[in-house]
Amino acid sequence: MKLFDDLDDFGSFDDAVAGDVRDPYPELARMWRDEPVQRLDFSDMPHDDAKPIFFVYRYDDIARVLRDNETFSSSIILDFFGDALGPHVMLGMDEPEHRRHRGLVAGAFSQKAIARREHGLVDRIANELVDQFARDGRADLVRQFTFPYPTQIIASLLGLPREDYPRFQRWSISLLSILTNRERGLAAAEALKQYFAPILADRRTDPHDDLISDLAVAEIDGERLSDEEIFSFLRLLLPAGVETTYRSTGSLLFGLLSHPDQLDAVRADRSLIPQAIEEAVRWEPPLLSITRVATRDTELSGVAIPAGSAVMPMLGSANREPERNPEPDRFDIFRSGRQHISYGHGVHICLGMHLARLEMRVALNTLLDRLPDLRLDPDGDDPHIHGQVFRSPTSLPVLFTPSA
Repeated sequence: MKLFDDLDDFGSFDDAVAGDVRDPYPELARMWRDEPVQRLDFSDMPHDDAKPIFFVYRYDDIARVLRDNETFSSSIILDFFGDALGPHVMLGMDEPEHRRHRGLVAGAFSQKAIARREHGLVDRIANELVDQFARDGRADLVRQFTFPYPTQIIASLLGLPREDYPRFQRWSISLLSILTNRERGLAAAEALKQYFAPILADRRTDPHDDLISDLAVAEIDGERLSDEEIFSFLRLLLPAGVETTYRSTGSLLFGLLSHPDQLDAVRADRSLIPQAIEEAVRWEPPLLSITRVATRDTELSGVAIPAGSAVMPMLGSANREPERNPEPDRFDIFRSGRQHISYGHGVHICLGMHLARLEMRVALNTLLDRLPDLRLDPDGDDPHIHGQVFRSPTSLPVLFTPSA
């Protein structure tokens, strides 16, 4: 089975989705300093009512946008992803609808609930993936570990049969290409719906210990979720639970592997792993920006924003404010504070952040346990983090002493 369908390879997929931009941070820093709320007009557009777009670069302004969900609505998400994810996708909901839907699944993603999955699920999958290359003495950690890792975890949480993991991952890839290949993304959305339909029907009559069963029996104001509402949430898990986590894990590994002194410190003291994770998602958030729409005339830092305008908080800029994080471009797991906004803020703060942190912690512990002399391959392809919207390394060529 060819994992990437008509894509030539993983790199072409990643370039199509993320864009091949190595370092956006000098320009983000310039905008943060010179034009913290940037207005772009589209006067040459064919529609007279074309609204401007506002890019927001400073932490306090971004936190305000994400906190004030009445003025800055998430409904614009449906304009970009509604056709693929469905009309009931939680990312595109505002209050109180968002709160009701989030409440149905929040328990499954709580820190306590996620902790129960560490040894029976997350640890097992991490070790199974390492088993496939531990004897080789070399690997590409992106292709062979970080990319399949969260997909298999989500598939297992959903209770999907192991033999279906490859096609589930293939559909996941295709769904994520909706912005660059609409036909492909819509076909994947329909394929996922057809795949999940009989599973959901079975769970409604015979619940199992999995997330689909939890959704099947969940109720809002005494009414169960419709099939379409559940399909929307299941599709959302792919970009929300797979895309961002594989990118964050890759950037964490790149940061440590390219700073051997910090990697050695983590090897010697595993209690440093949580702060390494927070520094990695500050230094290179998996998603540089998100989108909101102004519901009414408002302003940010003295800049007037008309109702109906798209507003784009630039998370990558906020994370590198020098006042909050001195020498912000430096990867430093010993940094004090490590303030970041990579998981969002306010009511839409990332539902899966506890799972993401657990996955990254288990991934790093497993690799260090199984491959104690893990290091970058000096003769491998030039590893680097890239992307204009999504960011992560495309490859991580490594060497290590072969082991069982």
